[in-house]
Amino acid sequence: MAAAAIVAVAAAVVLVWTQAGGSTHMRSRRPVARRNPNPVRLRRRAPRPARGGSGNRSIDRVLAYTSYLSVGAGRHRDIALTFDDGPGPYTPQVLAVLARYHVPATFFAVGSAVQKSPRLVREESSRGYPIGDHTEHYAYLGHLAAAAGAGTALEHADVPAPRLFRPPYGSFNASTLSILRANRMLMVLWTVDTKDFSRPGTQRIIYTALSGARPGAVILMHDGGVARAQTVAALPRIIQMLRRRGYRFVTVPRLLRDDPPPRGQPPPHPLAGAGFLPSPPRR
Repeated sequence: MAAAAIVAVAAAVVLVWTQAGGSTHMRSRRPVARRNPNPVRLRRRAPRPARGGSGNRSIDRVLAYTSYLSVGAGRHRDIALTFDDGPGPYTPQVLAVLARYHVPATFFAVGSAVQKSPRLVREESSRGYPIGDHTEHYAYLGHLAAAAGAGTALEHADVPAPRLFRPPYGSFNASTLSILRANRMLMVLWTVDTKDFSRPGTQRIIYTALSGARPGAVILMHDGGVARAQTVAALPRIIQMLRRRGYRFVTVPRLLRDDPPPRGQPPPHPLAGAGFLPSPPRR
């Protein structure tokens, strides 16, 4: 395994994301920090050994032909539940539901939240839940010259170096992809956005998850940020109904192993929408 896997997300190392005007072209460009007078350049440092070697092998196999996952090929009735923005006050309740129903999941952690609650992210990891990077401060990458990742916070929490990355708001550009490719990290988008971040109501979250479900789907929910009581309330029903429909819950690395994204899929497109500027987050 290359030694560069951890450096892209080290909080002490500034990741340079060049403005590309929302372009999704896959050309390789050297990142330039125009608004950062003293950029810290990427350093190559050997990560500590990570658990879950088979998961890393699955990531490597997929990276050999694509830069991202948004849905599996659909050969099996597998679904991956994913949770963003944590850990937070509602994370223990999410973990309790997952444990009650024996459901695996994948978490995308924000570095600043990990610093506040390292015990929770350690608990997630100890249960075998993969932890991905969701940046240090929930950065909107399409509008920043530089952003730091969550890797150092995860390392201090004694969690394996992340190989999965989810861009906040689904915002990224060609430079984002170039940096992830250089550091052997896979971008994980989603198939179904439950929009639970807006707290639309428990029943609406359930409906959105169930109506968008399909073999190989990646479902986006949130365990961190503002109050997630609606998500916690919706989760048991989502699990029960999807199981009745014959779905099996898997982690993202397991989905990559058993039902990877199809070869020849088109280049990824940002999910935030052209000209989107996030409002001050309630997260």
